[in-house]
Amino acid sequence: MFGYVVMNKPEIKFKDFDLYRSFYCGLCRELREKYGISGQISLTYDMTFVVILLSGLYEPPTKKGSTHCILHPVKKQAVRCNAATEYGADMNVLLTYYKCMDDWKDEKKISALGYAGMLEGKNRELGIRYCDKARKIRQLLSQLSRMEKAGEQDPDRMAGCFGRIMEEIFAWKKDVWEDTLRRMGFYLGKFIYLLDAYDDVENDVKKGNYNLFSEKYKEEGFDEQVQEILMMMMAQACREFEKLPIVKYTDILRNILYSGVWCRFETVSKARKEAREKKNE
Repeated sequence: MFGYVVMNKPEIKFKDFDLYRSFYCGLCRELREKYGISGQISLTYDMTFVVILLSGLYEPPTKKGSTHCILHPVKKQAVRCNAATEYGADMNVLLTYYKCMDDWKDEKKISALGYAGMLEGKNRELGIRYCDKARKIRQLLSQLSRMEKAGEQDPDRMAGCFGRIMEEIFAWKKDVWEDTLRRMGFYLGKFIYLLDAYDDVENDVKKGNYNLFSEKYKEEGFDEQVQEILMMMMAQACREFEKLPIVKYTDILRNILYSGVWCRFETVSKARKEAREKKNE
């Protein structure tokens, strides 16, 4: 369900791409140092966005450095780490653990149970440190699972549940910016859930898995209807973003919000259109 909040690389300056990579690599290193390889493999582009957003808003002291990694064993990679990076790593592991446990309960995925087992001890500490967030995220994932089992087809209810999960992630501190960050996280979370359902619908139908759009994806105008809903969600998320007094990293953040998040939709939509045209030839 993650991996949609990405950059549009062809549309960004080289210096901004390098800056983005330094935050991505910083989050990767933070996950490795705090949680080992099991934490490191939970790394997502979505949480990198959260780290850059919070870094731009709160401007915490940021350490710059360089490091080797498995993917880049020869050339050192630039890294940036700060308090937002630490928070992002914690949220990444917390959310991954609860998602794995839900996958085990719902689909009896052995891989999910095994991964959750690797994260269990680490998550126990996070559950104490972030007790309110952990409780809300756990409850919301359980609610989402129940609605999926019941075959709920209301996009607002389904996406809204995941949106409330993301709003908990975005709300780093209880301060003047909390409400704005929560609303931004809520609408971006709805966007992620809906885009994920749109992306996976054909595979889910083939496998007999739940999908919000399983009864609608063959209807005429389906792609346009989904696009319209997604545009409304991102318009709301961007409206909240523009309320934040962010000066740093704005080119990166706007690239992601106004362009990058649409890359996957455009790819899937184009492929389906070409498949339909080929079928009708």
